[in-house]
Amino acid sequence: MKLTTKTRYGVRALFDMAFHAGTLPVQVKDISRRQDISPRYLEQIFQVLKKAGLLRSKRGPQGGYSLARLPAEITLLDIITATEGRIALLDCSEEGDGNKGESTPCERMKHCVTQSFWAEAGQHLETYFASVTLKDICDKARALGVERELDHRFMYFI
Repeated sequence: MKLTTKTRYGVRALFDMAFHAGTLPVQVKDISRRQDISPRYLEQIFQVLKKAGLLRSKRGPQGGYSLARLPAEITLLDIITATEGRIALLDCSEEGDGNKGESTPCERMKHCVTQSFWAEAGQHLETYFASVTLKDICDKARALGVERELDHRFMYFI
């Protein structure tokens, strides 16, 4: 299994939001600058993540995107399944029925000795990804000494 840039950038962007703003709205241009990701591509990714219920958006000068849940409640599995679909290490699947791009069951399914091992490996990946939250990634960033950037929209000078 190889994750696409949509997933990798989605994880980086949501980490950026959690680390720098928590649950406050963040503008795409700021995430784009800090993570070196095209704002247009981020907007496309954010539409997918918003549809999956991981993000909210607010229009206006104090608007932007914000996390729909606390960082401790958003897992890597949530982000991966939003951007990639379910984790499958094989093209064949018992669940697939040939519709909506799903694979059809393999004709060797009843005689395949190795399929169960691949399915078990996929389950281990899902379990691991479900155990890692955005909060965990933020904690790791703090431990590594990554500096937080204050949001300039909320700075007032007298």
